[in-house]
Amino acid sequence: MRILVLSAYHAASHDYWLQGMMTALPEYQWDALTLPPRYFNWRIRGNPLSWLSSDQTQLHARFDLIIATSTVDIATLRGLVPAWRNVPWVAYFHENQFAYPPSPEGAAQQRVEPQMVNLYAALAADALWFNSQFNLDTLLAGCEALCRKLPDQVPAAGWFKNVRARAQVLPVPLVRMDSPARVRGLGEPLRVVWNHRWEYDKGVDRLLALVSVLNKRKVSLQLTVLGQRFRKIPPAMEALLALPQGSVTVTCPEFIADREEYLALLQKQDVVLSTSLHDFQGLSIMEAVQAGCVPLLPDRLCYPEFFNEAYRYPGFKDDSAAESEALADQLSRWAEWGLPPAPDIFRLSWEALEKPYRQAIGQALGNNFG
Repeated sequence: MRILVLSAYHAASHDYWLQGMMTALPEYQWDALTLPPRYFNWRIRGNPLSWLSSDQTQLHARFDLIIATSTVDIATLRGLVPAWRNVPWVAYFHENQFAYPPSPEGAAQQRVEPQMVNLYAALAADALWFNSQFNLDTLLAGCEALCRKLPDQVPAAGWFKNVRARAQVLPVPLVRMDSPARVRGLGEPLRVVWNHRWEYDKGVDRLLALVSVLNKRKVSLQLTVLGQRFRKIPPAMEALLALPQGSVTVTCPEFIADREEYLALLQKQDVVLSTSLHDFQGLSIMEAVQAGCVPLLPDRLCYPEFFNEAYRYPGFKDDSAAESEALADQLSRWAEWGLPPAPDIFRLSWEALEKPYRQAIGQALGNNFG
């Protein structure tokens, strides 16, 4: 059986999923077409043009199944590539464009275009896989909400129920990692890592507010800031890195491209922290938990379905000051009284999810209309 994977915005987390899938399921013959993770608005609208204008033998090859990520314009490609028309398609949603918080400078039109690509992909694919229930629920709610805003000639309420019938939750499985447990020394400051993209949707301003609160309370803590960074650094991150030395020691090493070096640094931390305003699965959190970190996460987004309340703090999406105080309360308690044990996330490993993936692929292959 020959499977083609299409990834129009091939970020690191998408490649992690693809490489893991090809390794765990070697009985299939895998092909992949990917596009670099830059120029997002162009990628999500222009990926059919990019692939059609390239010299790709896959455009004429016969496949038994096509799996496309949610940035792929499935409806357009299915119409324009004759060899792909009657092959069963799966849409894998790493994310959806309805649940992102609005960009500070983003125009409404820039949001509707990507949302329409997601909407048409959900309608055009034969099966839909989501990395979390939160992702699935927010996509369907977003489709309904968008249709209510459009002027006329739109589907009636509840029209997207047939989409849910073709959907299932299949998280991105975790590749096995052997990590020695770190023992925190007596009187040693709590070591906390924040390992997310340096962008507004990851709550950089909330991280800054948290450090300010901890400094005022004189809570001794070591904070390591990791994650992908871009040419334009958020003002809140610049302010955080410029803070005078307080009870919180902030370190920010250069971006670590080497995976082994990155994982080794995670293994030296006690807590992995999220201040995110959006997260559909939280792979960076899960990897840190694999490395031995205890997660501390806002009580929102996808986190409640993966981690119990012992690892969540009260989330106040519309009140960052209140949220920072609640987060500081939890960190202060952990610093003084010790940490809970790291959660067991074996259920998210390839060892646990290999069978569900095989079953899902088998079901999708049964939809072969060619």
